[in-house]
Amino acid sequence: MFDVSFSAGHNNSRVWALASEKLTSLEIGYIPSVMVAELFSPNFGFHQSLNCIQPSILPNIHKLCLSVDYITDAMVGKISKGLNSLTHLDLRDAPMSEPGVTSDLTNSGLQQINQHGKLKHLSLVRTQEFLSTYFRRVNDLGLLLMADKCKTMESIFLGGFCRVTDTGFKTILHSCSKLYKLRVSHGTQLTDLVFHDISATSLSLTHVSLRRCTLLTNHAVTSLASNKDLKVLDLRDCRNLGDEALQAISTLPKLKALLLDGSDISDVGLSYLRPGVISSLISLSVRGCKKLTDKCISALFDGSSNLELQELDLSNLPNLSDNAVLLLAKSRVPILELRMRQCPLIGDTSVMALASMVVDEERWHGNSLRLLDLFNCGGITPLSFRWLKKPYFPRLRWLGVTGSVNRDMVDALARSRPFLRVSRRGEELGVEEWDNSDDFYMHDYDEMDEFERWLLDGEDENADEEMVNAVDNAEAME
Repeated sequence: MFDVSFSAGHNNSRVWALASEKLTSLEIGYIPSVMVAELFSPNFGFHQSLNCIQPSILPNIHKLCLSVDYITDAMVGKISKGLNSLTHLDLRDAPMSEPGVTSDLTNSGLQQINQHGKLKHLSLVRTQEFLSTYFRRVNDLGLLLMADKCKTMESIFLGGFCRVTDTGFKTILHSCSKLYKLRVSHGTQLTDLVFHDISATSLSLTHVSLRRCTLLTNHAVTSLASNKDLKVLDLRDCRNLGDEALQAISTLPKLKALLLDGSDISDVGLSYLRPGVISSLISLSVRGCKKLTDKCISALFDGSSNLELQELDLSNLPNLSDNAVLLLAKSRVPILELRMRQCPLIGDTSVMALASMVVDEERWHGNSLRLLDLFNCGGITPLSFRWLKKPYFPRLRWLGVTGSVNRDMVDALARSRPFLRVSRRGEELGVEEWDNSDDFYMHDYDEMDEFERWLLDGEDENADEEMVNAVDNAEAME
C-alpha cells in the first residue's frame, strides 16, 4: 500500500514494473489523471524505439477502479486502448476547479470506450465533493456514440451528466439489451419519458438507482415496476414521488432494497408495502420523508411476521417520537442497522426500549443491533449511556451520538467496549470508500464480536465501573 500521488514521475515505471502480469483487479483511492494516462500508454517503462512498441503495463487487468482529479478524454482513450481484457471500468473524479477543454471528458472521449468490446460494467461519475460541477462537454451525442459500442453492457452508472436529456438516456436503454443494472445520479434533465415504453423492451432490470433525478414523478416508477425482477430500487432525493409510486412498488415480489429519502410519501403510502414487499425487504430507507409520523411503524410492521428486514433508516423525521421505537421493539424485527439521526423527538425512552428488545426467546436483550445512529437526537441524555453499557447491545459495533454529549462518558464507553466505534462528529456510520450501492451491500460481521468475547473472556468489571462513574458525574453536572 502506498500513496501514488507522492510518487516521483521519473520513478513511476520502476514502481509499476513490480506489479505481476497476473494481476486482474486494481483499485486506487486517488491517482492524478496525468499519471493514469502515462501508466497505460504503450512503451511506459521502456526505452522508446521506432521499431518496437511494447504492450501496456498490467496487460491482464479485468477490473479497474480509480478515483482521480479529472476524468479526461486522454485517460479514457489510453485505458480503453491499452487494456485488452478490461470488463469492469469504474472512474470517478472530484474536481477542485472547473476543468478546461484538455482536462475534461467530452463526446469524443465517450466514443473511445470499449474499443475491444469486452466491457460489461461501466461507471463514470463526477462527484461534487469540492465543487458543484458536472460534465459540461458531454451531451446526447456523446451517449449516442458510446451506446453504439456498448451493446453488450450489463451495468452502467452515469453520474453528473447534467446536459444529457431523455434522448441520450433512452438510447442506452434501447441499445443495451443485456443491461440489468442502471444507475443515474444528478440526471437533472431525465424525465418520465425515458421509461414510458420500457415494457416494450427486452430489458430485465434488477438494480435501478435514479438518485437526484428531480424531474421524475410517480409515472416513471409505475413504468419501472413492469420489471418484476427488480431487487434494488434507489429513488433518493426524487422529491416528486408520492404514495402512487408506493402502490406500484408494492407489486415487486423480489425487492430487497428500497431507498426513498426525501420523497413525498405518507404513512398511508407505506402501508401499501404490507404484507407483500415488506416481507422480502432487507433494507429500507425513508430518511427525510417529512410527512411520516409514528404511524409509519405500525403501517409497516403491524401484524407482519417472518420479516427479513436488517437495515432501517428513519433519520431526519421531525414527527418521529419514542412511541414509534416502542412499536418497533414490540414487533421483534431482527434489525442489524438502525439509523435515527436528526430526529428531535427521539430520546432516552427509545434507547431503553431497544436495549430491552428481545428478537426471540433464545437471544440476549437488544443483541441483534450492530449499528445504532442517534446523532443529534433531541432527547438523548446521560441516562441513555446507562443502557449502552454491558450487558445491553452486546453485538453493537457502531454508535453515533450528538457532539454535545459529555466527552468523559463517550471515552469511558469506548474503553469499556473496545469493539464499539463511537462517533460524535456526525459522519455516516459503516460506509466504505468503494461502497457502490448499485450492488446490494451488507457489512461483513465475520470478526469475533463483543458477545462472543464475553463468553470466552468474561467481563471487565473495572471498565464497567468507570463507565458508571462517568455517567454519574455527567448527571450531577446537569
